[in-house]
Amino acid sequence: MPETPLRAAHEIAGARFTDFGGWTMPLRYEGVIAEHMAVRNAVGVFDVSHLGRFAVTGGGGLDLLRRMLCNDVATVAPRRAQYTMALNEAGGVDDDIIVWWLDETTWWVMPNGVNFDGILHRFRAAAGIRVDVDPVRHGTVLLAVQGPGAPEVVTAVLGSVPGRFRVTQGTFAGGWVIAAGTGYTGESGAEIAVPAESAGDLWDAILEAGAAPCGLGARDTLRLEMGYPLWGQDLDERTSPLEAGLGWVVAWDHEFVGRDALVAQRERGPDKRLVGFVAPGRQVPRHGYPLRSGASNGAVTSGNFSPVLERGIGMGYVTPPIAAGDAVEVEIRGAWQDVEVVEPPFVTR
Repeated sequence: MPETPLRAAHEIAGARFTDFGGWTMPLRYEGVIAEHMAVRNAVGVFDVSHLGRFAVTGGGGLDLLRRMLCNDVATVAPRRAQYTMALNEAGGVDDDIIVWWLDETTWWVMPNGVNFDGILHRFRAAAGIRVDVDPVRHGTVLLAVQGPGAPEVVTAVLGSVPGRFRVTQGTFAGGWVIAAGTGYTGESGAEIAVPAESAGDLWDAILEAGAAPCGLGARDTLRLEMGYPLWGQDLDERTSPLEAGLGWVVAWDHEFVGRDALVAQRERGPDKRLVGFVAPGRQVPRHGYPLRSGASNGAVTSGNFSPVLERGIGMGYVTPPIAAGDAVEVEIRGAWQDVEVVEPPFVTR
């Protein structure tokens, strides 16, 4: 099973590991709640090297990205990042993706780790002779520095911090470094890519600057508090961006895979809709728990305990979409519980 080049450093820091997207990655160090609160109140660092990344280069790269992804990278510019999705012809989400636009003819496309091979193959199959599509995950490390103290830590290590959804390039430890003002926690910070040979120096420098090592367990609770979707749970190939409440990710004025299906769904209305909810106490709604509201039925897609709210929170789909003001219930450990419907984020930053 693939593992991060920083495996030994994580062991020294006391990490416990898990299988995540086919990679052996740190799940936690001190504990999920402690790491969660470190990111909310100070600064933490995550190794997210399992995430996919491949470079698109060449004069036809912009046209390729516009055809393959539902957001329109042409609406931004070099040294910017964009959240987007790769759809199928039925309008379902085959993956949600971050694109880093490095220079006029170079982009890094960053799918979820579990979908990396499929999205890479799709781009390669569609690329013309003027475009190169090359994987860059092997031989690199990707770290996410997140929290209100992250700008100070990143500045101490790299000399500056990229603005939100900005991309910078420079040098670190004698090699290249790319940093983007992106992340999955709702906090300030940056995701930083370096060659594997520089990874240990970067990890040590970030810890010495004051960041706490954090595992993917805390990353999941942090993203859920912000209402950020997780592919494979809240998003999948049978669910459209419109059903997920993510219509803002779709740029309608360009051609892309799945556009016709989305236009038809927009006209008739979605058959299901994602809702967010807060439990009345510390009960934890788990993935797969039944969800209902009047004639609407569904299931929890993401649920966990919110360390900030100290209550259970979750998201799930119901079919048909619930009417405004309708009560919602979740079955938790065999008993139906009334929950409060809320519009994520659950925590305001």
